[in-house]
Amino acid sequence: MYRLLRRLALILPFALGQPGLAQDLSALARLDAGRSSLRATSQAVDLSLAISQPVPWRVRFLDSPPRLVLDAREIDWTGVAALGPDAPVMAVRAGTFRPGWSRLVVELDGPWVLVSSEMVTADDGAMIRLQLQPGDAAAFAELAARPDLPGWEAPDPAEVPVLLPQGGGAIRVVLDPGHGGIDPGAERDGQTEAALMLTFARELKELLLRDGRFSVTMTRDDDVFVPLETRTSIARNAEADLLLSLHADALAEGEAQGATVYTLAEDASDAASEALAERHDRDDLLAGLDLSDQDDVVAEVLMDMARTETAPRTDRLAKAIVGAIKAAEIRMHRRPLQSGGFSVLKSPDIPSVLLELGFLSSDRDYARLSDPKWRATMAEAVLQAVVTWSEEDAALRAAAAP
Repeated sequence: MYRLLRRLALILPFALGQPGLAQDLSALARLDAGRSSLRATSQAVDLSLAISQPVPWRVRFLDSPPRLVLDAREIDWTGVAALGPDAPVMAVRAGTFRPGWSRLVVELDGPWVLVSSEMVTADDGAMIRLQLQPGDAAAFAELAARPDLPGWEAPDPAEVPVLLPQGGGAIRVVLDPGHGGIDPGAERDGQTEAALMLTFARELKELLLRDGRFSVTMTRDDDVFVPLETRTSIARNAEADLLLSLHADALAEGEAQGATVYTLAEDASDAASEALAERHDRDDLLAGLDLSDQDDVVAEVLMDMARTETAPRTDRLAKAIVGAIKAAEIRMHRRPLQSGGFSVLKSPDIPSVLLELGFLSSDRDYARLSDPKWRATMAEAVLQAVVTWSEEDAALRAAAAP
């Protein structure tokens, strides 16, 4: 596949002025050249691409000559010529990759590396932002030599399902990186749970946005303290279709190794789950918040959940995450699905689960959590779980509609 992509990158007609380019595309998304920009200096390249709607996309590098390649579900690149060239960008070319897929090629004057990449969605479309900085030849050669990513063989558009929540539009995911600011969470060897979960949440957010079918809201995108009630309020304000709270705690007692998925319950499934839930709420108390009057609220929420469809939807989401993690051959706790009184899961109308990626108190878990490759595998498993759950949830809700 890698050799095939290299050949395609060299021989496909990416002529900017190619007659009929726009006609060859079905314009699933369109470039807004007026809102797009390329800012290039000897120290940095910043590329912003405004498009009419989110699309699945990915970035990779090719060599001889050095190029950044952006592949995406079909984009009408009309107007892209206005973005360049601008040294060190030698050329900007775009065109069809194969039916239903398009490619943007940014030819560079030497080895550059990707510093950041993201897709930001809004009501009027989406913005893909890429930032590059100079790199050494060895680092660039390693990037260019990487094999193609699984699942990016550019299937026909008909083979790519469009998953929409009830009411249409993107599936709204709220990611909740646990702890933050004055509450670092678990700590080990100078590393904090808050920092690790923020890193993973950012990586998962990028993966979800690149898929093109999701919008993502973060309860925090910096090392700041966010109260538990504020986190659920953020999810409600975002009209979330699901909330995923991310943690990597440490437990001195009980078995604490492997990933675990938690749902809300008045009674914890075991002593360790109860201890975790108490610790999460106690962190708010230590930050100066009084949660002593919340027992009645939590009890009311639990009764509301029993009267609505949210509880079974949450259970299906939790089981989908467990199934996807096992399918990815990621180690899980011997009891991978548990429950506890986690306040962050108390929204009555939003399917909400808490994912303990592992435990910093476990040597093996700590090594995994610190490994970018392991985190990438876990993020892909979570993506697949959300896709599976979305398909099932949409089908069941459609069948139940009058």
